[in-house]
Amino acid sequence: MFRLPRRPPPHRDAAERLYAAVATQARHPAFFAELGVPDTVNGRFDILALHAWMVIDRVRAEPEGDVLAQALFDSMFGHLDAAVREMGAQDLGVGRRIKVMAEGLHGRALAFRAAMNDADPAVLEKTLQRNVFGTVAPGRTAIARLAGYVRASVAALAMLPVARLRQGSVAWPTV
Repeated sequence: MFRLPRRPPPHRDAAERLYAAVATQARHPAFFAELGVPDTVNGRFDILALHAWMVIDRVRAEPEGDVLAQALFDSMFGHLDAAVREMGAQDLGVGRRIKVMAEGLHGRALAFRAAMNDADPAVLEKTLQRNVFGTVAPGRTAIARLAGYVRASVAALAMLPVARLRQGSVAWPTV
Protein backbone atom coordinates (compact mmCIF):
# COMPACT_ATOMS: atom_id res chain seq x y z
CA MET A 1 0.00 0.00 0.00
CA PHE A 2 1.31 3.46 -0.87
CA ARG A 3 1.25 6.35 1.53
CA LEU A 4 1.16 9.95 0.55
CA PRO A 5 4.05 12.01 1.87
CA ARG A 6 3.14 13.84 5.03
CA ARG A 7 3.52 17.55 5.33
CA PRO A 8 5.76 18.63 8.15
CA PRO A 9 3.84 20.19 11.03
CA PRO A 10 3.43 23.94 10.63
CA HIS A 11 6.23 25.99 12.13
CA ARG A 12 8.40 22.90 12.77
CA ASP A 13 11.57 24.41 11.34
CA ALA A 14 11.12 27.69 13.21
CA ALA A 15 10.41 25.77 16.41
CA GLU A 16 13.56 23.69 15.98
CA ARG A 17 15.64 26.85 15.50
CA LEU A 18 14.02 28.45 18.54
CA TYR A 19 14.59 25.37 20.65
CA ALA A 20 18.25 25.35 19.61
CA ALA A 21 18.55 28.99 20.76
CA VAL A 22 16.86 28.19 24.07
CA ALA A 23 18.92 25.06 24.73
CA THR A 24 22.20 26.74 23.81
CA GLN A 25 21.56 29.62 26.18
CA ALA A 26 20.39 27.31 28.96
CA ARG A 27 23.74 25.51 28.74
CA HIS A 28 25.72 28.72 29.32
CA PRO A 29 28.34 27.88 31.95
CA ALA A 30 27.75 31.10 33.92
CA PHE A 31 24.41 29.81 35.22
CA PHE A 32 26.18 26.93 36.93
CA ALA A 33 29.68 28.23 37.68
CA GLU A 34 28.88 31.83 38.61
CA LEU A 35 25.26 31.82 39.78
CA GLY A 36 25.28 28.45 41.48
CA VAL A 37 22.41 26.78 39.65
CA PRO A 38 22.92 23.09 40.47
CA ASP A 39 24.79 21.36 37.63
CA THR A 40 22.52 18.34 37.82
CA VAL A 41 19.83 16.91 35.57
CA ASN A 42 17.22 18.78 37.60
CA GLY A 43 19.18 22.03 37.66
CA ARG A 44 19.72 21.89 33.91
CA PHE A 45 16.02 21.20 33.34
CA ASP A 46 15.11 24.13 35.61
CA ILE A 47 17.25 26.60 33.66
CA LEU A 48 15.99 25.16 30.36
CA ALA A 49 12.39 25.57 31.58
CA LEU A 50 13.11 29.20 32.54
CA HIS A 51 14.35 30.01 29.04
CA ALA A 52 11.58 28.03 27.34
CA TRP A 53 8.97 29.94 29.34
CA MET A 54 10.43 33.29 28.29
CA VAL A 55 10.43 32.38 24.59
CA ILE A 56 7.05 30.63 24.64
CA ASP A 57 5.42 33.64 26.28
CA ARG A 58 7.04 35.96 23.74
CA VAL A 59 5.95 33.83 20.80
CA ARG A 60 2.37 33.58 22.08
CA ALA A 61 2.05 37.37 21.79
CA GLU A 62 2.20 37.10 17.99
CA PRO A 63 -0.61 36.28 15.55
CA GLU A 64 -0.67 32.49 15.21
CA GLY A 65 1.73 32.49 18.13
CA ASP A 66 -0.06 29.65 19.90
CA VAL A 67 0.73 27.34 16.97
CA LEU A 68 4.43 28.24 17.04
CA ALA A 69 4.50 27.99 20.83
CA GLN A 70 3.03 24.49 20.63
CA ALA A 71 5.56 23.54 17.96
CA LEU A 72 8.36 24.81 20.23
CA PHE A 73 6.95 22.81 23.14
CA ASP A 74 6.77 19.70 20.92
CA SER A 75 10.33 20.23 19.71
CA MET A 76 11.63 20.68 23.24
CA PHE A 77 9.95 17.55 24.53
CA GLY A 78 11.03 15.55 21.51
CA HIS A 79 14.62 16.43 22.40
CA LEU A 80 14.04 15.71 26.08
CA ASP A 81 12.51 12.34 25.21
CA ALA A 82 15.68 11.44 23.28
CA ALA A 83 17.87 12.67 26.15
CA VAL A 84 15.99 10.61 28.73
CA ARG A 85 16.38 7.54 26.52
CA GLU A 86 20.12 8.24 26.12
CA MET A 87 20.42 8.38 29.91
CA GLY A 88 19.21 4.78 29.95
CA ALA A 89 15.54 5.06 30.85
CA GLN A 90 13.49 2.07 29.78
CA ASP A 91 10.72 2.61 27.25
CA LEU A 92 7.99 2.25 29.86
CA GLY A 93 9.56 4.88 32.10
CA VAL A 94 10.18 7.50 29.42
CA GLY A 95 6.56 8.55 29.04
CA ARG A 96 6.14 8.98 32.77
CA ARG A 97 9.30 11.07 33.06
CA ILE A 98 8.33 13.25 30.11
CA LYS A 99 4.89 13.79 31.63
CA VAL A 100 6.49 14.91 34.91
CA MET A 101 8.77 17.30 32.97
CA ALA A 102 5.86 18.75 30.98
CA GLU A 103 3.91 19.34 34.18
CA GLY A 104 7.03 20.89 35.69
CA LEU A 105 7.40 23.28 32.77
CA HIS A 106 3.75 24.26 33.01
CA GLY A 107 3.96 24.89 36.76
CA ARG A 108 7.14 26.89 36.45
CA ALA A 109 5.72 28.94 33.58
CA LEU A 110 2.69 29.86 35.68
CA ALA A 111 4.92 30.81 38.62
CA PHE A 112 7.39 32.83 36.50
CA ARG A 113 4.58 34.64 34.67
CA ALA A 114 2.85 35.58 37.93
CA ALA A 115 6.14 36.73 39.45
CA MET A 116 6.98 38.91 36.45
CA ASN A 117 3.54 40.53 36.68
CA ASP A 118 3.89 41.26 40.40
CA ALA A 119 4.89 44.80 41.29
CA ASP A 120 7.12 43.55 44.10
CA PRO A 121 10.56 42.63 42.66
CA ALA A 122 11.19 40.28 45.58
CA VAL A 123 8.46 37.97 44.27
CA LEU A 124 10.52 37.10 41.17
CA GLU A 125 13.58 36.45 43.31
CA LYS A 126 11.64 34.11 45.61
CA THR A 127 10.14 32.34 42.60
CA LEU A 128 13.58 31.86 41.03
CA GLN A 129 14.96 30.61 44.35
CA ARG A 130 12.23 27.99 44.57
CA ASN A 131 12.01 26.97 40.89
CA VAL A 132 15.59 27.24 39.64
CA PHE A 133 17.88 26.83 42.64
CA GLY A 134 15.67 24.30 44.46
CA THR A 135 17.26 23.14 47.67
CA VAL A 136 20.54 24.97 47.01
CA ALA A 137 20.92 28.23 48.91
CA PRO A 138 22.74 30.64 46.58
CA GLY A 139 23.89 34.00 47.77
CA ARG A 140 21.59 37.01 47.58
CA THR A 141 23.76 38.42 44.78
CA ALA A 142 23.27 35.33 42.60
CA ILE A 143 19.49 35.45 42.94
CA ALA A 144 19.39 39.19 42.25
CA ARG A 145 21.66 38.70 39.24
CA LEU A 146 19.44 35.95 37.81
CA ALA A 147 16.33 38.08 38.40
CA GLY A 148 17.98 40.97 36.54
CA TYR A 149 18.92 38.63 33.72
CA VAL A 150 15.33 37.37 33.47
CA ARG A 151 13.92 40.90 33.39
CA ALA A 152 16.45 41.94 30.73
CA SER A 153 15.73 38.80 28.70
CA VAL A 154 11.98 39.33 28.76
CA ALA A 155 12.48 42.96 27.70
CA ALA A 156 14.90 41.99 24.90
CA LEU A 157 12.53 39.28 23.65
CA ALA A 158 9.65 41.75 23.62
CA MET A 159 11.64 44.02 21.31
CA LEU A 160 12.72 41.19 19.01
CA PRO A 161 10.89 41.11 15.66
CA VAL A 162 8.97 37.91 15.02
CA ALA A 163 11.02 37.25 11.87
CA ARG A 164 14.18 37.04 14.00
CA LEU A 165 12.40 34.75 16.44
CA ARG A 166 11.41 32.42 13.61
CA GLN A 167 15.07 32.32 12.55
CA GLY A 168 16.07 31.36 16.08
CA SER A 169 18.16 34.49 16.23
CA VAL A 170 17.85 35.47 19.87
CA ALA A 171 20.37 37.89 21.34
CA TRP A 172 20.32 37.03 25.03
CA PRO A 173 21.58 39.56 27.58
CA THR A 174 24.79 38.86 29.45
CA VAL A 175 24.35 36.39 32.28
